[in-house]
Amino acid sequence: MHGVSTEVGATEGGRSWLLVTILCLSFGIVFFDRNSLNFLMPFVGKELRLDNVQIGLLSAVLSLTWAVSGFFVSVASDKADSRKPLLIAAIICFSLCSVLSGFAVSFLTLIGARFLMGVAEGPILPLSQSLVASGVPAKSRGLAMGLVQSFGSNLLGSFVAPIVLVAIASALGWRSAFWLSGVPGIVCAVLVWRFVEDHSQGRSKGADRKKLGLIEAFGYRNIAICSVLSTLIVGYLAITYTFLPVYLTQVAGYSAGQMSWLMSTLGLAAATGAFVVPAISDRVGRKPVMVVVPLMGCLLPLAALAAPPSAWTLAAFLFAGWMIIASLSLVMATIPSETVSPVYMATALAIVMGVGEICGGVGGPIVAGVVADVFGLAGAMWILVGLAAVSGLVALSLIETAPFRTSTPLYTAVPCSVHE
Repeated sequence: MHGVSTEVGATEGGRSWLLVTILCLSFGIVFFDRNSLNFLMPFVGKELRLDNVQIGLLSAVLSLTWAVSGFFVSVASDKADSRKPLLIAAIICFSLCSVLSGFAVSFLTLIGARFLMGVAEGPILPLSQSLVASGVPAKSRGLAMGLVQSFGSNLLGSFVAPIVLVAIASALGWRSAFWLSGVPGIVCAVLVWRFVEDHSQGRSKGADRKKLGLIEAFGYRNIAICSVLSTLIVGYLAITYTFLPVYLTQVAGYSAGQMSWLMSTLGLAAATGAFVVPAISDRVGRKPVMVVVPLMGCLLPLAALAAPPSAWTLAAFLFAGWMIIASLSLVMATIPSETVSPVYMATALAIVMGVGEICGGVGGPIVAGVVADVFGLAGAMWILVGLAAVSGLVALSLIETAPFRTSTPLYTAVPCSVHE
């Protein structure tokens, strides 16, 4: 019997990591498509004669629709007690929207395609993480969620995408790059349909099906704190990608070539952090990691402000500081999923993600841009220091949710009215 149990456990473990692998690949393709316009903008902007305001709007509209769609579709998935069909539909739709971008002939048609892409992509992360939370053992939940959210998105969206897309655009034109980028998504949809099991179905039968609205969600201390952390850290991410390349070349005195590989260090750091940071949280707890890792984010802007003569020295500090981004999977997925009932899991994850996308992703670069115009680009770097420092302090208010640190799930350990 012992041998049979071991074999069954190994089989279940294999299925769990197959689930993680497929969802990690799928979300990686999402970011491959989401970032595609950024890398193809030199080609697209020239042909469609886009100005800087229009380029900014293309990014903002995707973030906005991503957040809104993520919330409403996740609410529907919780109500229907079903994630997999909606996930497959979303993957197919964003793939078609990528193809649609290749047919754009003006700013209006392109922003329309990006609008639809945001609608399609928004639900994918909360739906995927809900499947992970219900399909992966609690002792490995942090690592699994970190891989799904951070590894594939950085490996494919930050490393592979610029190389592949620019090569295709140079050889065949930017429209062909958009058309071909939609193919991997269809493959992922087939993989999800064939191999992913929805373990969340049936778990909430007989449970209270009351909708989890914004007011009710923010009644949970961890959801409110995670929403604040999501805003701060997503803002940190957006401001860094927007202003660090310009700061390094125009103020710090690095060449364009040095800047390009220094920025690539961020992708390597995030991919590495996808393994390291969540795995540590599985062993020492979520709260200690969320206090320490965001504070490491101060290293990146402070090193950029110091402008060390050796680019390798700066790269080391950038690598260490960018670990703050690996904590997003804890903020957007792991901690919220361990805070609320499985009945409301996708909705809670979508709320935290949506607040971060709208307040941090849209508002962050705008505020930093105003500060940079008034005080210079160094002002944007000091904003990053503030965001990282405040994130570490805010995390002190979190309630620990790691399974080995809590005897019962948080949502059953206290009365619902208390929401802690």
